[in-house]
Amino acid sequence: MRSEAAAQLGGLERFASAGKGRGLRARRRFAVGELLFSCPAYAAVLTVSERGSHCDGCFARKEGLSKCGRCKQAFYCNVECQKEDWPMHKLECASMCAFGQNWHPSETVRLTARILAKQKIHPERTQSEKLLAVKEFESHLDKLDNEKRELIQNDIAALHHFYSKHLDCPDNAALVVLFAQVNCNGFTIEDEELSHLGSAIFPDVALMNHSCCPNVIVTYKGTLAEVRAVREIEPGEEIFSSYIDLLYPTEDRNDRLRDSYFFSCDCRECITKEKDKEKLEVCKLNDPPSAETVKDMIKYARNVIEEFRRAKHYKSPSELLEICELSLDKMGAVFEDSNVYMLHMMYQAMGVCLYVQDWEGALCYGQKIIRPYSKHYPSYSLNVASMWLKLGRLYMALKNRTAGVKALKRAIAIMEVAHGKDHPYISEIKKELEDH
Repeated sequence: MRSEAAAQLGGLERFASAGKGRGLRARRRFAVGELLFSCPAYAAVLTVSERGSHCDGCFARKEGLSKCGRCKQAFYCNVECQKEDWPMHKLECASMCAFGQNWHPSETVRLTARILAKQKIHPERTQSEKLLAVKEFESHLDKLDNEKRELIQNDIAALHHFYSKHLDCPDNAALVVLFAQVNCNGFTIEDEELSHLGSAIFPDVALMNHSCCPNVIVTYKGTLAEVRAVREIEPGEEIFSSYIDLLYPTEDRNDRLRDSYFFSCDCRECITKEKDKEKLEVCKLNDPPSAETVKDMIKYARNVIEEFRRAKHYKSPSELLEICELSLDKMGAVFEDSNVYMLHMMYQAMGVCLYVQDWEGALCYGQKIIRPYSKHYPSYSLNVASMWLKLGRLYMALKNRTAGVKALKRAIAIMEVAHGKDHPYISEIKKELEDH
């Protein structure tokens, strides 16, 4: 393998980051909004629910996509996209035909199958691995508990069940390592409103370490990942992205990092915890709630968040909305509306309203969310941009053009830094402004 000193990419270099293992470092200055690098997906898989509205090959959102003539379940922009995706799609095509309605491997299993196929047909290093090869990914195998190991074995069983006729699988031990690597290094591709589009592996992007004070942001142009500066970066400075949602207080963020990535963060924000008080704002009452009351309510909030996450799989929209409203009533006796646990449940309620096309209800929640979001999240946050975008589209749908234009322009201002001024999403939003 090339030496670490030689592994460079356009003003960036791979290096040994103290206490963090491998990392990525700037060799020159980068300005806010500047593209540091882009990375094509080593392997990507479109989520099943987006089939028909997005191309299975390039993930472009288009009308009038052509379906695969065999399985009739994959859709493409054109013949070129279909041909390019065929080495990957053929893994699923015959299997989908054979299993019919019983074809339901998880997205992780589908992505892992594509990685195995890619490794066989393209064993040499790819354009996605200029700085880090897939085979170098951390697996953290020694840190997996029994529950995580059992989930991996379930995935391995599904891989054999759905793909055994079309894929040569390595032995169980090698598959355990690969699934552990995918779980730690996989990326979720989202659209401009942060709706889930699919999963992918971007090896060079995975080289970046985490910080809750990131200096770059990762966005997607189809199946191409782009990394842009959200702060000025000086030569010698390490490049940090965020692996998690940064809305939550320090303890919650680190719980998530330990559970998913097996480390705790030691960034400035995690050491000082300076934003935690605002994020956990309690009601300003003549008789303020006791520390014990606040502690109990935080515990309740975490439990109801987990309950809602599970309930989304089997409860009706009206039942989900009831969970949100009841929890907001209960938490509202102790927490301010700007408290992140209140915001979480408002966001879930807004999502349910959007799903059932209750535009007024969704707008009401969004209006409560946007200001605290702007305060709690870093500058140029995709979460803030997507909320302005949702609000703008809701205002437009409800014939409030003045508010709609203002909100959409706020979204564009953030997205021009995070996505780049030439991104198709920005062109689409500007067209929406013109059409209204």
